Amino acid sequence: MFGNTQEPSGPTAPRISISGLGKIYGARGKQVEALREVDLDIADNEFVCLVGPSGCGKSTLLRIIADLQRPSSGEVAVLTESSARRPAAVVFQDYSIYPWKTVAQNVAFGLLSTDVPKREVKDRVALWLDKLGLAAFADSYPAALSGGMRQRVAIARAMVVESEILLMDEPFAALDAQLRRILQEELLSLWQDMRRTVLFITHNLDEAILLGDRVVVMSGRPGHIIADYTVPFGRPRSADIRGSAEFASLEEELWLRLRGEVFPGDAAESKEKAA
Repeated sequence: MFGNTQEPSGPTAPRISISGLGKIYGARGKQVEALREVDLDIADNEFVCLVGPSGCGKSTLLRIIADLQRPSSGEVAVLTESSARRPAAVVFQDYSIYPWKTVAQNVAFGLLSTDVPKREVKDRVALWLDKLGLAAFADSYPAALSGGMRQRVAIARAMVVESEILLMDEPFAALDAQLRRILQEELLSLWQDMRRTVLFITHNLDEAILLGDRVVVMSGRPGHIIADYTVPFGRPRSADIRGSAEFASLEEELWLRLRGEVFPGDAAESKEKAA
């Protein structure tokens, strides 16, 4: 069951609350259990990174939160300050931008069905094009852009609608290592300016620690939460933390916890080392 509840009941109420969530695909005899008994709370303005082995249901969980899929069991409650049916903006790894629209038209797309005045739409689009280094490409089409630029367009389109929640499904996975680091640092800076509630899916532990307030670890399929780490670096945060011993130690601890899920035969050894 999915529900939007207006007006959080108190300052400590989670922005997203997931309880006993399960998801099964297929018909009887050919069923695949993607998620089982997932429990997770995400606080207002918190940046939570979700990691786990491929196929563990991370993307399914995000799509259920976005109300793009229905759960088989359990509940998702999203506390909102508006009456929007979908108070979340979503960024996928495949860009999901329209090739027949210009950069500016793509960024503005999410505002077209709202009651935002045309002048404000133009101003908001210009603001986010500028923030993401796209102003010079406003009239260009996606085919003329690099992969990194296309992902900037997707992020700008999500930001411009000023949703209360931002859901990001491996948005940098298709980029080369250098460009990925650049966009990680840009997103870090943007989030520290705007402070929205974010759920960010990634396979990259370095990325998760750099960006997140928490790193939540999922098991292999059927996916459920097996660990929840608080990232011990304050805000504002810079990419320089990557060079610290504490960063390396947390990354190693996360990998040891995750390794048994990626390579099930190593599970016992990984759990013993991580303990």
